[in-house]
Amino acid sequence: MAKKIPLRQCTGCREQKPKNELIRVIKTPDNGICLDRTGRMNGRGAYICLSKECLDKAIKSKGLERALKCDIPDEVYKTLSKELI
Repeated sequence: MAKKIPLRQCTGCREQKPKNELIRVIKTPDNGICLDRTGRMNGRGAYICLSKECLDKAIKSKGLERALKCDIPDEVYKTLSKELI
């Protein structure tokens, strides 16, 4: 039997994609925002494609803020954009 690949929705383009093709952004229990490369850190997670276009869409539509249920500072978006380039 084939192993099931978990799907997650990108907060930018809103497409369902395999979890390993997306990057996870988490809100930690102490309300910090950081990137989760392992996909195993504790906290509320939101996923985004590895493309600048999806990040721009997520910023414009406030998709990450809605998914994480908090305001996201500009520094976090700058860090994300550096990671995606």
